[in-house]
This record gives sequence, structure tokens and C-alpha cells, in this order.
Amino acid sequence: MSSVMTNMHPALRRCWHPIVRSIDVTDRPMRSVLMGVAYVLWRSSDGTIAVFEDRCPHRRAPLSLGSCNGGQLQCGYHGWTFDQTGRCTQIPALGPEATLPPKAQLTGPHSVAESHGMVFIAPEEPLTALPKVEEAEDPSFMIGDLPELRVRGCAALYADNFLDMAHFPFVHRGTFGAQEAAEVLPYDVEREGFSTRVVFEHEFANREDPGVAEGIRPLIQRRRLTYRWDAPFHLALRIDFLDAGGTNTIGFYLCPEDGETVRIYSSLYRDDLDGDVGRMNEAVDFEIAVIDEDLRIQTAYDQLEIPLDITTEVHTRVDRTTLEFRRVLIDLVRAAGS
Repeated sequence: MSSVMTNMHPALRRCWHPIVRSIDVTDRPMRSVLMGVAYVLWRSSDGTIAVFEDRCPHRRAPLSLGSCNGGQLQCGYHGWTFDQTGRCTQIPALGPEATLPPKAQLTGPHSVAESHGMVFIAPEEPLTALPKVEEAEDPSFMIGDLPELRVRGCAALYADNFLDMAHFPFVHRGTFGAQEAAEVLPYDVEREGFSTRVVFEHEFANREDPGVAEGIRPLIQRRRLTYRWDAPFHLALRIDFLDAGGTNTIGFYLCPEDGETVRIYSSLYRDDLDGDVGRMNEAVDFEIAVIDEDLRIQTAYDQLEIPLDITTEVHTRVDRTTLEFRRVLIDLVRAAGS
């Protein structure tokens, strides 16, 4: 078993990964990279998405430079055409009656699916379940998507940071952390398979609450945090505002692009904004500022990896979420190896 989890660890091929937002996939071919492998995606007229490696079997030209017609993809180099199953249907240079080579077939991932506005693929048969976000299907929630970020780093370290509860008053002083208490009270971690759940309540400075400015409620309020993590790098944090009312769920979806690059997709799900687009835009801008604070630390790591030997690092009782995160990754690696 490899001693560290990196963006390129082979066990990750047995998992679901978000590779692009659903809205970005059209009838024009597009390119997305996961773990160093480039994929071409396009959407047919019936709405289904096709995903294959971005390489024509003829001369290995990127298929994403081609075009689509009638739901089929045509290579921009020699015009070879492929249907939604990856089967070659035409080689113009051979004429309309030609027998096509059996090997003229595109290579795709094991599984493709869409969920909560994201396209997921599993390069090999997945050990993990396809992630879901319940709030995305609830019409009472507004959805605000943050811009896609492409940054230096390790997906496992970014997930670790999202699950960490002790960094708020230090990393996020410019946003929500200035009034955060440094002490983290005891909490429990629930685990099922390759997923975990944590519920934690604490005090925070609710600067978004209009009731604070109106003098109805104090600045320091209570909130309940419910962390949900599905291996390898799909995370959500549901924040229930216990004093002001309402819920803000932050979806955080990570795609390890190559050994040193991660794409971050994040969305907000809010049921407390009364349909106000302006307030949602402000919430998105605030969350971008929060992520920027995290990026200052995460992009500076010299070693883009997480040890899979839990004795390598020092852990305390407040690290139960991130320690369990490591244990799940260890179990995932073992399962993939078997």
C-alpha cells in the first residue's frame, strides 16, 4: 500500500469524481482532465452525456478539437466520426461503403452520471457511492454556484482543510473567524462505509443577519454545523442558524487534475434569502473570500500529499474529523488493492 495519498493515487480510479458542471456540457465537445487523463464530453439531443478519453484511435488527436453533428462526435483531424457508445460510424477517406476497423472504438470511463448539477465519472468500477446533495433537489433552496477554481495543491489536503474545525479563528480572521472561539468542544463522528457525518454546535458572529443591524438579535449567535463527506473528495457543510433561522449548505467538490493541480467546484444552497438574487450574489462573494483565505495556506504546501500512516502526524481530540478522514482513505486504498 502506498504510504501517502496524492492526486494520482491509483485507488482514486475506483471512485466517483466531479469533472465539470452539467450546465457547461453542450453539443460542442469540451475537454476535462482527471488524474492526468484528458476526457472529451458532449451532450446529445436527448440530453444524455457521452464521456471518452480525449484521443482519437487513429492518430491520437484530441477529439475535443472536433465538432458534433446529430449527437455524434467528429474528429477535427481526419473526420472520423463516433456515436454516443464510442463506436466509429464513419471514416470519410474510405468512402460510404467501407468496412470500418473493429479497433476504431473510443475508450471511456467505467461509469458516468449526473447529480446536483455536476457530471461525475468513475474511471474504474467504483467502490464508493455516487454523492448526493439533498438541498439541491429541494425547491425551497436557492442555488448559487461559485466560479470554478484551478489551483496548485492536493485534493486530499483541501478536503482535510474543509473538515478541520480548529483553523477558523486563525485562517479566517478577515471573514467569519474574528469572533470565533479558539476552543473546539468535544464532538462525535459517525461513519458508514466510505462516508462520514459530524454534527457540531458553536457560537459565531452572524454578520449576515439583518436582525443584528436592527437590534433584534445579538451579533454572537448559535449555529449547528453538519459535515458530510463522501470519499474521496466530495464534501458538504450544512449550517443551520439556530437563532436567526434558515439554512446555508456549502457544497465543496474537488477534482484532482494532475499531480499538482486541483479544480474546485463549490455551490451554495440557501433557504433564508427570500429569493433575493442580490443577497445570493453577496453570499457567493463572501464564500469566495473564505476560500481565498484557505488557499493562502493550501497552495503553499511543499509536500502535496497526506500520510496514510496515522502515526506520521500528531493528532489531538479536536482532530476527530480529519483523523477519521485518514482512516477512511486507508480503508479505501486497501479495498482498491484487493
